[in-house]
Amino acid sequence: MTPTPVDTQDPNAPYLDSIRQTKRALRAAMPDLKERFAALTENIEAQVLAIEAERAAGLPTVPSVQAADLDHLDHATLARLRQRACVVVRGVFEPGRVQAWNAEVADYLDRNKYLDKEVSKRGIDKYFSNLSSSRPQIFGVYWSRPQMEARQSEELARVRRWLNHLWAFEHGGKQVFNPDLECTYADRVRQRQPGDKTLGLSPHTDGGSIERWIDPGYQQVYRHVFGGDLRQYNAFDAAFRTETREIPSPAVCRMFRTFQGWTALTPQGPGDGTLRVAPIANAMAWVLLRALQDDVPEDSLCGARAGRALGINAQYHSLILRAYGSIPKVEQGDTVWWHPDVIHGVEDEHTGNISSNVMYIGAAPDCEKNRIFQALQKPAFEAGLSSPDFAPENYEVDFVGRATPADLTPLGLRQMGFAA
Repeated sequence: MTPTPVDTQDPNAPYLDSIRQTKRALRAAMPDLKERFAALTENIEAQVLAIEAERAAGLPTVPSVQAADLDHLDHATLARLRQRACVVVRGVFEPGRVQAWNAEVADYLDRNKYLDKEVSKRGIDKYFSNLSSSRPQIFGVYWSRPQMEARQSEELARVRRWLNHLWAFEHGGKQVFNPDLECTYADRVRQRQPGDKTLGLSPHTDGGSIERWIDPGYQQVYRHVFGGDLRQYNAFDAAFRTETREIPSPAVCRMFRTFQGWTALTPQGPGDGTLRVAPIANAMAWVLLRALQDDVPEDSLCGARAGRALGINAQYHSLILRAYGSIPKVEQGDTVWWHPDVIHGVEDEHTGNISSNVMYIGAAPDCEKNRIFQALQKPAFEAGLSSPDFAPENYEVDFVGRATPADLTPLGLRQMGFAA
């Protein structure tokens, strides 16, 4: 996956030969490609129809469970969670505690004059460079005390252990990851104002785009999709997930996350500028095979671009987009989680009456891939620099009230890589 340097604005230009060669090799490995894609399309269509029927009946398409019930869920509920690959876990935090966090984050941004500094550094973060509003909705802070308190909380540790155990985390007699210990992945906060029309994100997945076809690690992740018995493919099989290599970019997460997620700091639901998902665990398998069909140009992967999020579009993926919709309403202290392959985005407009605020906190279990990133992230935390996966805006270097290693609990020290 080593590109040839090319002076061009097309991010795929260095990889065009790899894309062509990979598509030829994958087709050669699947003489039954036409039949394979037809069978998978039939499977996906059945799931889409079920989701459309639920939506028409006013039923939630994203499952919800109570945090207190996580250890007592029946097999049918767990099977539905794995099929939909996303879940709302309700009541993780006591609302009063979350309300205090929400107020403290706002105060942290205000007293450190974040907005003044953001104007001077606008454009560094290219991922959001198309936003026209003078006031940001995603704030590039990583080390406020509420963020660190939530990340190292026992409540969230319990939820993430449960989420990690939804995966098959052993392969070849070895653990792919340790489901019982997290590596902190520092992400940002959202404070989306009523009436905002700037933060809508179209359907996509994170953690790699063209890599999902051309990277040898990802080819092994999807080995049952690209050859052999397609029925053996399991989106929750962790084998080779920690061996992928992503093309470096501020839009690409270098950690392995079993689930992306956020914690609701305010109540929010459909219409409040919140999350949308296509809740189908094996949708990525269909997306991968879709790019190998005859109507897709030989040097194209249905519009996927190197170093960007993997976009899902109406031209090639209209079947999947029929399942795309907003999450159900959540309350303060609820958490929302989605599998790293799940197609997701953000509503174009916030038509509600109060800010829809969240802290982005996913599940990144202990493994070698995550410890490598942890070693880069730890000095950034100590110095107040931006997380290494994001643009180097470094707002917090001189922020008053920033969390320090002294604020970490024993669990937090382990999660941040300060203790074995």
